[in-house]
Amino acid sequence: MNSLDGIRILDLSRVLAGPWCTQTLADLGADVIKIERPGTGDDTRTWGPPFLQDSSGVDTAEAAYYLGTNRNKRSLTCDIAKPEGQALIRALVAHCDVFVENFKVGDMARYGLDYASLKVLNPKLVYCSVTGFGQTGPYAERAGYDYAIQGMGGLMSVTGERDDIGGGPQKVGVAVADLMTGMYATVGILAALRHAEKTGEGQQVDMALLDTQVAMLANLGANYLVSGKVPGRAGNAHQNIVPYQVFEVAPAADGNKDHLILAVGNDSQYAKFCAVAGRPELASDPKYTRNRDRVRNRAVLVPLLEAIMLTRSKADWLAALEAAKVPCGAINHLGEVFADPQVNQRGMVTHWNHPVKNDLRLVSSPIKLSATPVRTDLPPPLLGQHTDEVLRDVLNYSDAQLSDLKHKEVI
Repeated sequence: MNSLDGIRILDLSRVLAGPWCTQTLADLGADVIKIERPGTGDDTRTWGPPFLQDSSGVDTAEAAYYLGTNRNKRSLTCDIAKPEGQALIRALVAHCDVFVENFKVGDMARYGLDYASLKVLNPKLVYCSVTGFGQTGPYAERAGYDYAIQGMGGLMSVTGERDDIGGGPQKVGVAVADLMTGMYATVGILAALRHAEKTGEGQQVDMALLDTQVAMLANLGANYLVSGKVPGRAGNAHQNIVPYQVFEVAPAADGNKDHLILAVGNDSQYAKFCAVAGRPELASDPKYTRNRDRVRNRAVLVPLLEAIMLTRSKADWLAALEAAKVPCGAINHLGEVFADPQVNQRGMVTHWNHPVKNDLRLVSSPIKLSATPVRTDLPPPLLGQHTDEVLRDVLNYSDAQLSDLKHKEVI
């Protein structure tokens, strides 16, 4: 049994934010029916290389990008630009609890698939729209992309090396505005489902990438609103904590530069670090004893720490700091991440029996539930793999009806 057994979701989203949301809901047990364009499907199916290789080592049509965001779903092809396709979606809506879409504002209304139209067919329907800027406001009709949102929403203004050392704004290595919007959308949908369960009334969940990006500025957003001061880029340092950054250490065995993360979170940990470093006077000095003083005096303290960190190897520092319970960490590449014993013990790689490859490895859901564990039964579907199955199971369509829709190129 899974947490969301009995919940059916009609998913008209594609690329990342919407599919990330519906993948999470699918992991939790919802029956997610992924609606895709006949012939092409989700854009990310072609976003490669790398592509999934079959047992003969030949590239398939399934990009790794798509595989990473669409597990535990069923794929149904439907051309919603055709009246018959729109009618098919409306028929399915009557049997669904949730509708997710990430079309531009106004597109769904042109197809008669907007919330106002569909709630007449299903008053309990939870209808989630994911867009760049939301359903309202002066930017509502603009297309929204993660990269642009990271810039507009302030994230790139605080990401990257400082200007005074030749830095510039940087985006985050993964599409965090998309991913976080997908997670917030998941929370909003679950809250709306709870409300519908209690009242019989559905609602629209209006999710915007820009809203999410502004919200996830977290302490930096609060810093600005409280102080009125615009924070700048701090590279790998923390705006509010010192020392909390990357430090270069003694060169690796091959002579290359090496680094580690020192993440001192409080004054007690700082004192322990100074003891491990053999410099207890840096903890007793009133200029550095408290975090607020270390932040104010970081320009003097950090160079002192940089010189100290260069005296020992990464392995030596990690062993000594971990023994003293001072937060620290290596900077692993992905090969090291997936070889890490903790990552493996936590089951963060799942093996799937995919239609074109017997042992497909994918990143697992991080959600660990003791009574209702996440699903691992449906690998990311081939395009239209479940079209006939879904229409027979949900709408009781006959072979003749399926044949007619295929003849008209609706499915």
